[in-house]
Amino acid sequence: MRILQCGSHFMGNLSLLIALLFATPFAAQADPAGYKTFSRFAPHHGQDLEGGIWYPAFGSGRETMISENAVFYGVTVSKDAPMANGDYPLVLLSHGLGGHFHSLTWLAAGLAERGAIVIAVNHPHSTFGDFDSEAALDHWTRVQDLSLVLDRVFDDPEIAPHVDPDRIVAAGFSYGGWTALSVGGLRGDLDGFATYCRLALRPENQAISIFCHDLAQAKVDSLALSAEAWAASYADDRITHVAAIDPGLTWGLDATHTTGLVSHVTLIGLGKGSDRLMATDFDASGFAALLPDADILRLSPAFHFSALPLCKPDGAVILKEEGDDPVCNGPDSADRASLHAAMISKLATDLDL
Repeated sequence: MRILQCGSHFMGNLSLLIALLFATPFAAQADPAGYKTFSRFAPHHGQDLEGGIWYPAFGSGRETMISENAVFYGVTVSKDAPMANGDYPLVLLSHGLGGHFHSLTWLAAGLAERGAIVIAVNHPHSTFGDFDSEAALDHWTRVQDLSLVLDRVFDDPEIAPHVDPDRIVAAGFSYGGWTALSVGGLRGDLDGFATYCRLALRPENQAISIFCHDLAQAKVDSLALSAEAWAASYADDRITHVAAIDPGLTWGLDATHTTGLVSHVTLIGLGKGSDRLMATDFDASGFAALLPDADILRLSPAFHFSALPLCKPDGAVILKEEGDDPVCNGPDSADRASLHAAMISKLATDLDL
């Protein structure tokens, strides 16, 4: 198990991180990634999937800022620019529970600027503005979303010739990290999830178990779900790599659940100690120990929401006034921009970019 542990008390590993960051051209100013949006009907949802495609651009497009609002800074892209000629890895990117494909634009654009095609999609029923607590637990529908998008790629004469079939990556954050692992061959365990929620709903743990608390408030009984559907394999054989940032649903698993998982797995953990989110702590859950050959990058100081976009100066105040999650808070010494750069660089290295 290869582990990079980054933090203020790990100077040797910090040196390694610095070398990693400057080992590729990322330090130089890159041209903006090309960017297009798309919509495709998903029969398993009975509605359209909305998403975005980032890619290495050639020539001029319409330079524009996307994914910006009052809370978060956006990212500059070259909208509708032609794709540069070449063979590129393909990254399928999955957002977290209640998130949006725009919330990972920093990662998508960063990888595209390095030389990857990245496609992200909104997952119906677990996306901002389209959320249903019970339907969101049908985790396999998110895998179906990614497989449908992959079908779209290979049906598209403008994209398919540029995809390297030996570098097709499922990547995701939080619940999207689970989605990436699932499409890569990991199987779930409903009893394990239910046991985790019982643990997380203890009075001393409720502050760090928002998901389980919300399910309890909505009176969703996880044990009433289909254990068979929860534990089935949803592997897509076209996936060659998996990269999971703070993945959820990893509690209660054992070696029987990992037998179908692709061999190339990268796990990224955000924070340590009290800054580590219980639901996505793959060390505490025992999941990391099941993958002795995984690449593991631990980043601190950080916390779970360090994987969200860069916050504007008034972002934390706006969220507090709206009663929203404090995603712009976190350890005082955490540098979100540097954490993003480290994650982009790690995934780019994995893909030989």
